[in-house]
Amino acid sequence: MPASTPRNPFADLLRAHAVPLTHLDPAAPLDDLEPLRDIIGYARVVALGENSHFITEFSLLRRRILRFLAERCGFTVLAFEYGFSEGFPLDAWAQGQGTDDDLDARLAAAIPVGVAEPLRWIRRHNATAEVPVRFAGIDVPAAGGSLLPALTPVADYLRRIDPETLPLVQQAIRIAESFAGASAASAAPAWTRLAAAEQDALSAILMRLLIRFRAVEVLYVSRGDRRSYEIALRRIEAACHADYGFRAMAGLYAGTGLTADTSARDVYMAGSVLWHLERFGPGTRIVLAAHNAHIQKTPVSFDGHLTGLPMGQHLHRCLADEYVALALTSITGHTADMRPDEDARFGFAIDNTKLEPPEQGSIEAAFADAGLGLSMADLRRARAEASGGAGPDRIRIQSAYLHTPVLDAFDGIVNTPVSTVAGDIEN
Repeated sequence: MPASTPRNPFADLLRAHAVPLTHLDPAAPLDDLEPLRDIIGYARVVALGENSHFITEFSLLRRRILRFLAERCGFTVLAFEYGFSEGFPLDAWAQGQGTDDDLDARLAAAIPVGVAEPLRWIRRHNATAEVPVRFAGIDVPAAGGSLLPALTPVADYLRRIDPETLPLVQQAIRIAESFAGASAASAAPAWTRLAAAEQDALSAILMRLLIRFRAVEVLYVSRGDRRSYEIALRRIEAACHADYGFRAMAGLYAGTGLTADTSARDVYMAGSVLWHLERFGPGTRIVLAAHNAHIQKTPVSFDGHLTGLPMGQHLHRCLADEYVALALTSITGHTADMRPDEDARFGFAIDNTKLEPPEQGSIEAAFADAGLGLSMADLRRARAEASGGAGPDRIRIQSAYLHTPVLDAFDGIVNTPVSTVAGDIEN
């Protein structure tokens, strides 16, 4: 069968709504991205996904699209799948604090999900820009690996504002130190080995802190200021959601988990995006970088079981058409499968896995059947024209597939013909 002959009815429709892209180089001219304007419209939040972390082509594409959205469309914030608490010193660096060489030290303990180069671009851009681009973290601390990045600054806050309550957060820190890791992949198994009394004590302390923060808001603000209070409260909320996540993951692996119980992290990330959107002020437009499975607007299910309500679903519910989800995927090449390994640096090993030919029914098969290479498609127009709601019912997630109605899950998609695993990833 000729390569140009579609093997599924969606290929022709996809071809009609796709445009070729010329460059992967983030520094290349941006004219080929102009059709993106029609996809994003008046959106206040545009999410840029990827079907796997640690992929060179996705990192390059997201950096190009960030440039386009900032330089040509007036976007003012890069929000990243990175700790809310840890994001503040990175924003300070992006605004010119410290030296250019400081960034490596600030990111030394973080999973290398591609935040470094966008930050370097923002710092260079801000050196001459009339309107600076800000950086914002949205995630629970250390990708769920440790409560310490959130609780340690809360202790500093309470030391000034409410010394009476300081012993509570210090007790929480002591327990959190006993299982802290670089990601949830290492921390969650360590958490399960804690005595039940320690697990319960940590949850109880965090909930008491959260309720106290809310109950004495007027007192805390009078002793300090509104912004410091709101950041400290959001950090406590991060710790609570991460702590809930440990219990949810334990239940999931034990086969006793509640339906969609791992949604705690995603609802926190969605709340963080809205938190930043409000506090950066009128006219704020956010570029949001996260995994496809976090930005999609439809629920996440595996083997027919609902496992999570993603960040994108929450944001779509709150922002409607002011939220746009742009997925990134690939037809061939290799992907980075993450395999749990407590002895690995981040709690997981990265397997450089060769991709099998796209499954029929997938968006990747539609791109292949349509003969499209590096290209971008407006899925909203395709959605409006698809007969009977027909469209791809799956999209790659690493070397597997996530089954979901793709035309409902995303507003646009960028396809690269080949993906390669970054060569500087440490196991």
